[in-house]
Formats: sequence, structure tokens, C-alpha cells
Amino acid sequence: MNEVVEKALRGMALLPVSNIRHWTDRTFSFSAERPAGFRFRSGEFAMIGLMVEGKPLLRAYSIASPSWAEHLEFYSIKVDDGPLTSRLQSIQEGDQIVMRPKPVGTLVHDALLPAKRLFLFSTGTGIAPFASVIRDPDTYERFEEVVLTQTCRDVGELDYGHALMKEVREDELLREVVGDKLRFLATTTRQPSELMGRMTDWIRDGRFAEATGAPLNPETDRVMICGSMAMLQDHKALCEAAGMLEGSNSEPGHFVIEKAFVD
Repeated sequence: MNEVVEKALRGMALLPVSNIRHWTDRTFSFSAERPAGFRFRSGEFAMIGLMVEGKPLLRAYSIASPSWAEHLEFYSIKVDDGPLTSRLQSIQEGDQIVMRPKPVGTLVHDALLPAKRLFLFSTGTGIAPFASVIRDPDTYERFEEVVLTQTCRDVGELDYGHALMKEVREDELLREVVGDKLRFLATTTRQPSELMGRMTDWIRDGRFAEATGAPLNPETDRVMICGSMAMLQDHKALCEAAGMLEGSNSEPGHFVIEKAFVD
């Protein structure tokens, strides 16, 4: 490794990649070696990427694995002309990614006040931080009911979420902690499926209240939101209309949103 590259990598970790899976022609997941001593809260993200022309090209990626896992898992969209994902989607077993080992983020329990129900609203690969949250036993100590939602255009894009649910149900330790507290509402907007429509529309027209037993209520409910900027703004407006206040790490509230995007 030459001196220029060594300088560019200062403060970074080089992590071997494994367990690469292409879920659809638009999404893939992979695991990376967890650096010794690396700690994060379930729901946080890290800056990861690849070395491009001798420099690290980094983007914010939610860590999909729970905080107790021995590896780091990431779930990504593929963007053919994206500076990073156009390259990242071609990684092979044993290749290395670069990571800045300083996790941050607002989709964490510390940013929410105590309550009864937790709703995790996601679209597309926005489900990634919630893959971490729903596999964290602490989630079920804090909440009596956890509802994960994911909205995608096509049915195949929901496979990652369904695989997560299957893993939770089949994991001997997790299923004991989770019990019947976790539900998954998976909807599509384009390809016909059992459940259709955006969750924002469900909240507006009453389908959400019917499916979950009650409309959003700041007295009993907490919300985490991750998706496109438009989706974030729509959900934020609905939370505020329900009387909810946005939370942060320094001042916990009723709902939190993630603002990190990948291209």
C-alpha cells in the first residue's frame, strides 16, 4: 500500500466482505467483518464505501445487523449511474469495503420517550435500520407491540423483509424474547399483492387504524421513519397532525426520521 493510499485510509477500517445476496435486480445485501471494539446502537448508520482512484468514496449506510451480532450487515439499492452503488453492487466474496468506524443516527431508542407501541415505517431499502431494531431484545423490553411496515413497488422487493421475519421466528433466543409482539405489514404500490398502497394513505383513510387496532396516538405510540425524502416529509406531517413531537438523541420525542441517503 503506497503512502498516498495509507494517508487516505487514516481513521478508516478495511473490512472483508461475505454473504453477498442479490435479492432483486434493484437490491442486494452483504456482510462485512466487524472491527474489534466497534460498538453501535441498533438503528444507527456508518459511512462505508470503496477505494476509488486511491481515495475512499463513502456514503451513509444503515447497519442492518443488530448491535450484538458478530458481523455487520448492509442492505443496498442498486443505482447504475450512482457513484458508489454502481461499483458496490459488483463486489465479490473476499473484496474489501472501507468504513469510518463512527456510527451515528436518530433511529435509536434513546431518541424516543417510553410508550406501548412502536411503529417502524419504511419504503424500499429504508427497512435496513429496522432490520437491526427488530432483532434487538431491548426493543421488546421497551415496547409491548412492534409493527414493522415496508412499502415497495413490486412484490419481490418485499422478500428481504419476509426473510427477516422468518429469521426472527426461527431463532431460538430471539423468538423467546419477541413472542407475539412483532408484526409485519408489507404493501406494494405497483404490482398487485395482498396489501396495496402507501402507508401514508393507510393512515389517512383508516386502514392503518383498522389493521393495528387504533390510530396513531402520542400517549401510547412511538414512530421511526426511513425512506425517500418525500416519504419522510409525508409521514412527519401525519405524525405532527396526530400531536406527536419529533425526537432526537439530546431531546427524546414521539417520532424520529432518518435523513441519510445512498446513491
